[in-house]
Amino acid sequence: MAENTFKLFGFEITRTKDKKALASPVPPRDDDGAGYVTATSAGSHYGHYINMEGDDSKDNAQLILKYRGSAMHPEADAAIEDIVNEAITASELKPSVELNLDNVPVSASIKKQMSEEFENIFNMLNFKELGHDIFRRWYIDGRLYHHLVVDETNLSAGIQEIRYIDAAKMRKVKQVKSKKDPLTGAKLVEKIDEFYIFQEKPGAQNAGVKMTLDSVNYITSGLLDEHRKKIVSYLHKALKPITQLRMMEDSLVIYRLARAPERRMFYIDVGNLPRGKAEQYMKDIMAKYRNKLVYDAKTGEIRDDRKHMSMLEDFWLPRREGGRGTEISTLPGGENLGQIEDIIYFQKRLYRSLNVPMNRLEQEQQFSLGRATEISRDELKFQKFIDRLRNRFSNLFYDILKKQLIMKNIITEDDWNSWKNKVTVDYLRDNHFAELKEAELLREKIQSLDQVSQYVGEYFSKQWVQKNILLMDDDTVANMDKEIAAAQAQEPEDDQGVV
Repeated sequence: MAENTFKLFGFEITRTKDKKALASPVPPRDDDGAGYVTATSAGSHYGHYINMEGDDSKDNAQLILKYRGSAMHPEADAAIEDIVNEAITASELKPSVELNLDNVPVSASIKKQMSEEFENIFNMLNFKELGHDIFRRWYIDGRLYHHLVVDETNLSAGIQEIRYIDAAKMRKVKQVKSKKDPLTGAKLVEKIDEFYIFQEKPGAQNAGVKMTLDSVNYITSGLLDEHRKKIVSYLHKALKPITQLRMMEDSLVIYRLARAPERRMFYIDVGNLPRGKAEQYMKDIMAKYRNKLVYDAKTGEIRDDRKHMSMLEDFWLPRREGGRGTEISTLPGGENLGQIEDIIYFQKRLYRSLNVPMNRLEQEQQFSLGRATEISRDELKFQKFIDRLRNRFSNLFYDILKKQLIMKNIITEDDWNSWKNKVTVDYLRDNHFAELKEAELLREKIQSLDQVSQYVGEYFSKQWVQKNILLMDDDTVANMDKEIAAAQAQEPEDDQGVV
C-alpha cells in the first residue's frame, strides 16, 4: 500500500490524558458505522456492504449512489423537499439556526465568545445560502463529512476553512490492537485507534489518505441496518417503494401506448402473384404506410422507429384473387384506461415510508391559516419527526464548535463535557404553522379554564390550575405571580393620578 496511506494527515487536539481502554474481548460500539479492523490487516478497512435480499449495493459508496439515484424520482424528491423545507426555514430577518446558551453555567464573556465562534462557523459553512443543501445531503446520504482546515503551526488560530467531503469517498475506521489473555486464551482489546480514510476513487486498494479524528467533522443519521453494523440513510426503507413505483409508472405508460390506440387490419389483394413476389409486395406496402412508435423508459420519450416490429403496428394480411379484394377494418382500443388506483397506492406507500403526511400528496389541497382544525394528527407527528431530525443534525454544529473553542483556549475539553447537554441549537420554525398551533393550544386551554374557573378556591387551587390546565412550570408560575402583583400595585397609583 502506498506510503501516504499510513501517514496521518491533519491535526490533533492535545489532551491531558487519554481514556484507558478496559480489558474486554468485545470492542466498544459507538453506533457510528465505523468498521473494526485488526492492527495487522493491511487494507482490510476497505469493507463491503452486505448483500441483502438481492441488493446489488456491495459497499458504502455504491449504497450512497443508490440513495442519490432514488432521490431523483419526482415523488421521492417532492417528499424530501417537504422534509428539508420544514427542517431548515429560511428568513431574511433571522438566521435559520441560533446558539442557545441560557442554561450553560458560564460567565457572560465566555457566552459572548462562544456565540461569536458559532457565528464564524455559520459563516464558514455558508449556512445562510447552503443550509438547505447541507441538510438535504445529510438526509439522503445518511452521513456527512467536513474537513476542518487549520494552520497546523498555529492551532490557536482555530479553524480557517470548512470543506465538504463527498460521503462516497470517505470512511471512518477503528483499528483494534489486542493481546492474548494468558489464562483464557481470549483476545482482549488493548487499544483502539480511530481515523478516517479518504479515497478519491472508492474501492482502490492502493490509493488512500489517513486523516486524523479531530480534522474531520462526521455526523450520521443514527440509523443502522438489521446487523447493527452499517449506517443507512432515512431513504433506506423507501428504496423498495421507489423502485416499485417507478416500475408501475413505466408499465402504465407502456400499457397506455399498447392498448389505447385503435389499430387497423389491412387485407391486401395480391391477385395471382407467386408466393415470393406476393411477400415482397406486402413488405413494400407495409414499409410505405406503417408507423413505428417506441417508448424509452429512461427518458420518457416516444420515437418513430421503422426498423423493428411492435404491438402498436397495424396488421397486414394477404388476400388472394377471388376474395373480397383490398379491405381495411379497425380494431377497438383498450377500455378502463383511467384506472390508476395502483399508482396512487404506491405513491401513498412511498410517502408513508418517509413519514410525510398523506395530505401533502394532493398538491391541490392548500394549507388553511384560519381556525386550526386543519392541523391533523399526521402533521403533529410529522413535526415531531422533524424535531428529531434537527436534534440529530445539530451534532454538526456541536462538534465543530467544540473543536473551535478548545483550539482557541476559550474552554477545555472537560468544561465542554460537563455542560455539553446544556448547549442547544434553536432552529427557525415555520411562522405560520407555529403561530397556528400555539393559537389553537391557547384557545383550548382558555376554554378549559373557563369551565373550572368557578370552582377555583373551592375544589381547585390557583396553583393547580396554573400547572395542570395552563401547563406552566414553576418558573413561569413565579414570574406570572410577580407580574400580576406588580400590575395590581400599579393600579392604585394610576387611579390617584387620574383623580
